[in-house]
Order: sequence, then C-alpha cells, then structure tokens
Amino acid sequence: MKPYVLIVEDEESLATLLQYNLDKEAFRVAVATDGEEALLMIDEGAPDLVVLDWMLPKVSGVEVCRRLRARPETRNLPIIMLTARGEESDRIRGLDTGADDYIVKPFSMSELAARIRAVLRRIRPGLAEDNIRHGDLVIDRAAHRVRRGAREVRLGPTEFRLLDYLMQHPGRVFSREQLLDAVWGSDVYVEARTVDVHIGRLRKALNDGFEDDPIRTVRSAGYSLDVEAA
Repeated sequence: MKPYVLIVEDEESLATLLQYNLDKEAFRVAVATDGEEALLMIDEGAPDLVVLDWMLPKVSGVEVCRRLRARPETRNLPIIMLTARGEESDRIRGLDTGADDYIVKPFSMSELAARIRAVLRRIRPGLAEDNIRHGDLVIDRAAHRVRRGAREVRLGPTEFRLLDYLMQHPGRVFSREQLLDAVWGSDVYVEARTVDVHIGRLRKALNDGFEDDPIRTVRSAGYSLDVEAA
C-alpha cells in the first residue's frame, strides 16, 4: 500500500509540483492550503507523514506542528518542515517544535522524496519494509502472503490491504469511513457497511484454529488491531 503523505503548502504552483512528483514516487498524496484545513484533514484521517510549510495562512506551520505534538493520537506523526528560513536558529526552532526533519527552499524533488523515505524508515518502518510482524501475524508484501504462527492465511486482495493497514497502526481505532478512504480510496464510492463484510472475512481467515481474535471491534467507533493480542 502506498504511504499517504499530506502536503500543507499555500503556494499553489509549489503544492501542484510537490503533488505531481511525490505521486510519481509512489506516494498517495493530498494537499491542504492552510494550517486550519490541514488540522481538519488530519482529524478526518491521519496521514503517514506530513510535509508542512513554515509560513501558512490562518494557522502557521509551527503552530500546526505544536498542536499535533500535543495530541496523543498524532504525537508520533512524522513531520517534515519546509521553509525559506535557513538560519541555524530557525532550524533549531523548527526541530524543537517537534518536526522530524527540516528542508530549506529551494530544494530538489529527489531530495525531498529521499528525506520522506528516510523519516518513514526511521519512524514508521512498517511502511518501508516488505515484512511486517505483529505478535504471531506476519505479512510478506513482496510475496503477498500472510502467516499466523506456522499456518499460511489465504486472503483476498481487499482483506490483505485491510490487514496491512491495521498492522501499520496497531492499537489505533479506525472508523469505517477512515478504512474506506485508506483501503478503497476516497474517489471510490463504497457503502460503509462493506467494511464490516470484509472485516468478517478477514477474521474468519485469521482465526481458523486460533482462540485469540487480533481484530478488535470498538462499539460506535470502528476497528483496530488489538495490541493485547500481540
């Protein structure tokens, strides 16, 4: 599954250029044009990484970073700060606010893509590796295989993507709408109850012969991969 990157940039030409190039680099990209919109989009569905401009209308990039770091649910969200400020004091301020990396304009698109991959490898290694392990569950992305303990689990493509996404965020509860956007895509219309059907199929495949169900249902909220089952 492509890592989801949110670009927060008010300069339209730069935002378009970033979106185009990161899409070519195999990222799933969305754009917010001010800090307020960025915070709303993150509330609706947290990205895997944020590329955040320092100077933004409504809410500054530094303030967006500060607010994200203050929330438990986004405290560890990877953030790369973009800025025209190149002085050491400004870089230190950006990093002290909570940014994971800092890149000064102008920069090359290949450099930004490399920085994004480096941050994801460091902070979200599950997005950069072919194998993800959680308890007795192992996903091999390269071979498109899943194992639970010594048993191979046969999954359809949608169930595979669902499990992959949940294993990238163990313990986090996702609503049906968030899972639809992440697994099916925001540009495809699918009824929210469809998620329940595929979660049921995923559970049946994973739990054959096992007592512990790694998929947790949270009433009126959604689903998560249970960290207690790890």
